Amino acid sequence: MDVRVSPSMVSGTARAPPSKSYTHRALLAAGYSDRATVGSPLVSADTRATARAVTAFGGTVSPSLDATEADHASIDVDGFDSRPTVPDDVVDCANSGTTMRLVTGAAALADGDTVLTGDASLRARPQGPLLDALSALGARAESTRSNGQAPLVVGGPLTGGDVALPGDVSSQYVTALLMAGAVTDDGVEVSLTTALKSAPYVDITLELLEAFGVTATPVGSETAAGADGFTVPGGQSYRPTDGRYDVPGDFSSISYLIAAGAVAADPNGAVRIEGARPSAQGDAAIVDVAARMGAHVDWDRDEGVITVERSTLEGVEVDVGDTPDLLPTIAALGAVADGDTRIVNCEHVRYKETDRVSAMAEELTRLGAETTEEPDALTIHGSESTLEGATVDGRGDHRIVMSLAVAGLAATAPTTIRGGEHVTVSFPTFFETIGALGAAVEPDV
Repeated sequence: MDVRVSPSMVSGTARAPPSKSYTHRALLAAGYSDRATVGSPLVSADTRATARAVTAFGGTVSPSLDATEADHASIDVDGFDSRPTVPDDVVDCANSGTTMRLVTGAAALADGDTVLTGDASLRARPQGPLLDALSALGARAESTRSNGQAPLVVGGPLTGGDVALPGDVSSQYVTALLMAGAVTDDGVEVSLTTALKSAPYVDITLELLEAFGVTATPVGSETAAGADGFTVPGGQSYRPTDGRYDVPGDFSSISYLIAAGAVAADPNGAVRIEGARPSAQGDAAIVDVAARMGAHVDWDRDEGVITVERSTLEGVEVDVGDTPDLLPTIAALGAVADGDTRIVNCEHVRYKETDRVSAMAEELTRLGAETTEEPDALTIHGSESTLEGATVDGRGDHRIVMSLAVAGLAATAPTTIRGGEHVTVSFPTFFETIGALGAAVEPDV
């Protein structure tokens, strides 16, 4: 589906969707439990993949996330109670890298082999370090093409142990091992051979595990950042307080609403975002990034409300080592800002649904921006950029699509974004939400 975004001013109140990162973890944690309720889950293409995996391992999810007419204010999960069964069929993780990595850990607990695959994009993403770690722990963990990529064959049962793992490829490997390690006999201790990137995502995992009654701790640090490794004792049970876990709002999605307000808010109004309560999400850094760029941003943390007014922006340098999902949003802001916006420590962002560094450089250039791409950095030369509108490609990546839509609001002519339907991965109502704020958005037929 192609979507046309015309230059627009926005104002009013929007509500953040629930967090995709927390929903993935909560669904799988509920699967590890005997029974649990997940409140306010994000219902999206990616989280449906995780729910289907929980079902494949012997759990049930009610109502099904695939039931489009169902009320998903909360869902009940009858879990597989720490011991997943061998699925009857291949587990299709679709386009969800989080699903594949977290579910790979669960598959290693089953007494038999599980085959995991996904779409073409997912089958090109690196899984090798996690496979190596599981193999070192005694599980079967293989790539069918012997290239460290899906399809994967994973089998157990895993009993636990000590393992070394690089931290600079994906923090999701650590999450997978911690979540599975809690229900092994011996527990798992992970030593990091390189510094951990995207550390806040492991903090999310630690926070959620605690909410489900599971103990896991960093080694050498109080938080994931700077940790030498992680340890999780075995023999634990997943049991959330009062049998329920409620998913917080998603700061990755909030970033697009903040950016829209900063570049296109009505001068006589503002964009007000509800559901922005503090949590372990590293992407809450977008509030500080936008403020450093000169945006007028107020965050009432007690009420969970962020207010953004249209602002004159200045380029800054931003390190996204811990917040890779913010790169597209920051790049879009940089295309509207004066001066250079330099995004550094971003090589790992090339291994997402697409190479997001190249994708944003190339698509913003089509819109009229000037950019410089390096292996580990992206610079947007805002003072040399004039966004004039164009036809751009969302690259099958929800975050590229939404960031280009933000840039389109500030262009001088309409922007057509190919593949607009991919917002269903994390923010299914994105175009409706910005449309309700006043953005001129319509299918481009």
